[in-house]
Amino acid sequence: MANPAPRAEFSARYFVESSVASEKIAQVIAGEQSSGTFLALPGETDELKERSRARVVRIEPLAPVLQPTLPSAYVDRRPHGGVFHRAEIEIAFPVANVGANLSSLLATVAGNLYELGEVTGLRLLDLDLAPDYAARFAGPAFGVAGTRRLAGVHGRPLIGTIIKPSIGLTPVQTAELVDSLCAAGIDFIKDDELMADPPYAPFDERLRAVMPVLQRHADRLGRMPMYAINISGSVDEMLRRHDAVLAAGGSCVMVSVNWVGFAAVEHLRRHAQLPIHGHRNGWGALTRHPGLGFSFQAYQKLWRMAGVDHLHVNGIRSKFWEPDDSVVASARACLSPWAGLQPLMPVFSSGQWAGLAPDLYGALGAVDLMHLAGGGIIGHPDGIAAGMASMREGWEAAVAGIGLGTYAESHPALRRALVHFGNL
Repeated sequence: MANPAPRAEFSARYFVESSVASEKIAQVIAGEQSSGTFLALPGETDELKERSRARVVRIEPLAPVLQPTLPSAYVDRRPHGGVFHRAEIEIAFPVANVGANLSSLLATVAGNLYELGEVTGLRLLDLDLAPDYAARFAGPAFGVAGTRRLAGVHGRPLIGTIIKPSIGLTPVQTAELVDSLCAAGIDFIKDDELMADPPYAPFDERLRAVMPVLQRHADRLGRMPMYAINISGSVDEMLRRHDAVLAAGGSCVMVSVNWVGFAAVEHLRRHAQLPIHGHRNGWGALTRHPGLGFSFQAYQKLWRMAGVDHLHVNGIRSKFWEPDDSVVASARACLSPWAGLQPLMPVFSSGQWAGLAPDLYGALGAVDLMHLAGGGIIGHPDGIAAGMASMREGWEAAVAGIGLGTYAESHPALRRALVHFGNL
């Protein structure tokens, strides 16, 4: 009899801290997240284990610590040696346990293992799927190439902004701002994540007010500025809103991915005919503590599987907590080939302005990105047109390898931006 084919697997890599030895907690996690439980059961036969139990692939010990990262009543109830063991571990899971079910995959790699009593620190660091398995998920429909095609922008970053003030503008006021931005040559506009369907600016009224403005400028420019209108809501609401944007001639929709959820985004993706702009608000709750949550490397892979086309990565020297090297690494992760799925368009936003272009370009070494500046464009002292011009000029200087000061001598919008924003 021929030997059976090896089972198909996918793997997850973790940082783990525990009151028990790393070898033991790795086996506990593998059992908990597959066929095992806290005691042996008659039904867990050798045959079932061979088919369904996860396996520990490797363990890389790290230096132990004397205090737990996270509290655990379970640990408090039991004597231990006062040492908390740390390691990076990799666990392989049978594909047959999950199938093409993203919710089930998440329950497998990021479910109850976070609640195990022996665990005092846990972070999902990475995922690895074979291309034939990844292809069973939705994946991005547009990604970088499709976004550039729809926006009509090639060979440079898409320069964009956020509707500001974030909330409070009526549909008419929003349309007036969009008109000014389009007149200035903007590539991309997005709603703030706080703006979805408030009673003073309902989604449908905003769409009706904004689309004629975009169409008029599209006729003038030969390309439509991409406007990611926020369709976040229930699944039914998002599908209806997507269809309304499509029917009106729009070219992008935005969702707050963490709050509408993976299954909702995947369902939207399978329905959608427009790029999905993924806003990650709330991401800090999932990643800010280094001993808990998710790395962005794993996070972007999950959203890539769900089918977003753009994903926010923060901004360099921004108003948020994240260091620049982490921001740039996140963008690289979005652009890196993985499992045959299209790369994501990384979106740099938060405290951005023209003077950051050289550092961003130097760190990333690529122009496949969106660079969004709210105040950096709308708050330019000479107005929106000058703000947009300064962003273009900053990137022209960056890509050409010309110092900002030198380039600003013959580019007044950039010169004013350097004076106005340079000390912020």
